[in-house]
Amino acid sequence: MDSSPEQPPVERMARLRPPRQWLVLLALSLLFAGLLEIAALPAALLIGPMLAAILAGTNGATVRVPRPLFGSAQAVVGCLVAASISADIFPVFYNEWPLFLGAVIATVAASSLLGWLISRWRILPGTTAVWGSSPGAATAMVLMAGAFGADQRLVAFMQYLRVIFVSMTAALIARMWVDTSGIEAPAIVWFPAIEWMAFAAMLAVALVGGLLGRLCRLPSPFFLGTFIFGTIVHLGFGVEMQLPQWLLAVSYAPIGWSIGLNFTRPILRHATRALPQIIGSIVALIAFCGGMAFVISRVLGIDPLTAYLATSPGGMDSVAIIAAAAQNVDISFVMALQSARFLVVLLVGPSVARLVARSIKE
Repeated sequence: MDSSPEQPPVERMARLRPPRQWLVLLALSLLFAGLLEIAALPAALLIGPMLAAILAGTNGATVRVPRPLFGSAQAVVGCLVAASISADIFPVFYNEWPLFLGAVIATVAASSLLGWLISRWRILPGTTAVWGSSPGAATAMVLMAGAFGADQRLVAFMQYLRVIFVSMTAALIARMWVDTSGIEAPAIVWFPAIEWMAFAAMLAVALVGGLLGRLCRLPSPFFLGTFIFGTIVHLGFGVEMQLPQWLLAVSYAPIGWSIGLNFTRPILRHATRALPQIIGSIVALIAFCGGMAFVISRVLGIDPLTAYLATSPGGMDSVAIIAAAAQNVDISFVMALQSARFLVVLLVGPSVARLVARSIKE
């Protein structure tokens, strides 16, 4: 009689050879990303591959994203973030800096408090809740969280869930002031004409920025190094960078796969158990920002929709589309406050996470 312990069953994906695992993963990614695009949900090109990888990872997939490919994808995202910062926001920020500074500090403080409570109550481990609660810069926060010891999987779960909630809430609020039913996001041009100077500049920034990030030993060096170097080149020297949609899709997929493939069934169950508290924290942050928008509108006489969109905690792309659709919205004010918070979150996020980590241990 065989007394050897029973072997655990082999998961479905583990039975497949690596090339077939990649083929299944690619097919699922295209399916999920396509469905999310049809549903007009934000960050579809990243969330789709991540959902596909979670499904594959929890069914025993053994493939992993090669580190050079993952680093290159982070560098492209760093270029995207740097190129999205416009010099036009600085005059607006200069004229309204007390308001902007107060709103940014209040939002960051509220999100940090919510993250601290989630960590303190042991709903999520360590500083994961702090990184996951950061308002804005979702992809950047996910990339940096892993470098600072947080659970990147749960941070991604919180961040992209918040992006979806915030974007849908902003769209619903906008309908109270303006009819956006006939407004659609611009059609995606997947293969635009290549502007060789701008495209070459992007590649150079990604290469040099990533190398500088490694030399300076920055956390998440390919992303942060490229972002810092790209911002200096873009704003300081007026260098334009072209990031075609096909390149973004190719870059988002490895990031989504890298996060999703590390999900296991226990970690997915843990995330599901924490879902009510995570949703509660997201709703609380949206409500706080809505209250702040109400005060700004009443005290300073700013259009209510302008104030709400400006203080909305994330979903910058969706907010920009909604702001552009409304005639009475001051889009420069909205994007200036969104961009200011985005930069502050990138700069102070690591310090806030470390501070909260120390307070939790004490």
